[in-house]
Amino acid sequence: MDSQRLILFFVFSFSVFLLLDAWQRDQHPAPPATTARDKADKATPPAAQPPVPSDQLIAAQTAVPQQGQRPPEAGTPIRVETDLLIAHLNTYGGDLRRLQFKKHRDTLDKGKDFVLFETTPDRTYLAQSGLIGGVLPNHRTVFAATGDNYQLADGEERVEVRLSAPPAGGVQVTKIYRFHRGSYLVDVSFELTNNGASGIQPYAYFQVVRDGKPPAGDSAMLPTFTGVAVYTDKEKFQKLPFADIDKAKAPYPKNSNDGWIAMLQHYFFSAWLPRNGTPREFYTRRLDDGLYAAGVIVPAGTVAAGNTASVTVPLYAGPEEQEKLAKIAPGLDLTVDYGWLTVIAVPLFWVLAWLNQWAGNWGIAIILLTVIIKLLFYPLSAASYRSMGKMRVVAPKLQKLKDQYGNDRQRMQQAMMELYKTEKINPLGGCMPIIVQIPVFIALYWVLLASVELRHAPFMLWIDDLAAPDPWFILPVLMGLTMIVQTWLNPEPPDPVQAKMMKIMPVVFSIFFFFFPAGLVLYWLVNNVLSIAQQWQITRAIERTAANAPRKN
Repeated sequence: MDSQRLILFFVFSFSVFLLLDAWQRDQHPAPPATTARDKADKATPPAAQPPVPSDQLIAAQTAVPQQGQRPPEAGTPIRVETDLLIAHLNTYGGDLRRLQFKKHRDTLDKGKDFVLFETTPDRTYLAQSGLIGGVLPNHRTVFAATGDNYQLADGEERVEVRLSAPPAGGVQVTKIYRFHRGSYLVDVSFELTNNGASGIQPYAYFQVVRDGKPPAGDSAMLPTFTGVAVYTDKEKFQKLPFADIDKAKAPYPKNSNDGWIAMLQHYFFSAWLPRNGTPREFYTRRLDDGLYAAGVIVPAGTVAAGNTASVTVPLYAGPEEQEKLAKIAPGLDLTVDYGWLTVIAVPLFWVLAWLNQWAGNWGIAIILLTVIIKLLFYPLSAASYRSMGKMRVVAPKLQKLKDQYGNDRQRMQQAMMELYKTEKINPLGGCMPIIVQIPVFIALYWVLLASVELRHAPFMLWIDDLAAPDPWFILPVLMGLTMIVQTWLNPEPPDPVQAKMMKIMPVVFSIFFFFFPAGLVLYWLVNNVLSIAQQWQITRAIERTAANAPRKN
């Protein structure tokens, strides 16, 4: 078995993986969408169970609004702008219905800002919250606002939006959004003033609601996860695909005193982050019209008559910036999912990020990382190339064996093994560099695919996004040419089928790399160039030694 056959095996295995992922997606298509407002109205949390033992928890509202509860119009929009965000709230429900990122470009149109939350006929993704219990306000209540346009002023660290609910049952409720400078965290609070004659024990729910469709620009050739994630200190990080929620088979801890719940998609996510030490109940639910809700219920505490209480749960809605996420909440950096090779991918990313700080260009950082990896594996590669060089030297002897034994494959194999033993050649030695590089290759694939830091990161000339395929396919073609050169340096297999396979391999591999991120192709191209230089030098040395060696009689 030679390195070219191993590469073919890798390509075949990876192709099967991608095809299975595409088949899985095809078997669970997203249901057709309806209007955004109709879908959001039906997104009601399930009947709550107390996060802690309590017999005073009031059941959640039914899925159908009561007569006259829904206003004739969708409410009044409220615009909020900070240095990072442009948010659109709505007095109907006090929902966060649109969230635009000023520092990130749209996936399909780089002339526009990226939008995470939005409510349109084709797409629904929003954040809702409310109180559980009878007449207390929920996400169908019409709130009142003192203004419709808020902007973070120079020198200020936060901007606050207060929404007042109509008094009900002697309880005055104010819903508060606090947006912070330089942050994608939004504090969502409820202030409750009990003007009634008796105490209350309300619970608050906080949820994100979205459709089950993949984000714009998602490709079956570059599969990424879209769905729910739950984290607790005991159960750690768990992903919940929409298909499992459909079947009510999504295993996750329902009650905890720590942890968070999130809605993930490629590069960006939203998560409710209750303060650790607070009892909470997580829930997921399949709604009508292809929507999914994921949220958390927390107690607001006992509010005695004449007293005021508040409950706050931060909402993170932003990019998967790894360095910042780990500081926001325990385990939040796990939303950047590198798959089963995380143990390799995480160090690769940190080295890559450090090189980028020094070089100021992610493409140059990838080249430097390739050189470092090549140096680390240099002794192993050298041993392998020496084995391949010896195979090249004995190639004429192998051809003689083929001519001697003709179609007697068993005799020829025995003679080849004897020749390898005499010449002290390991026929499998050429496979070792590829075997070692495959885990690094896959880990770097996920780093380039999952790291938002490389999203839309330019290199030079025509490469303006290292996380996307080369638009002109120049890098894959160049990589194919380097593979042809490697084929010339490798010994030709005695098996004619293998020989033909080696000749078509550069073409197959280049086409396969047309769909890979340009940064990954850049890594493989630089690695091939360095390998060619190393293999050529070692092969020339072995051939000179063989030419000068005394001939055996």
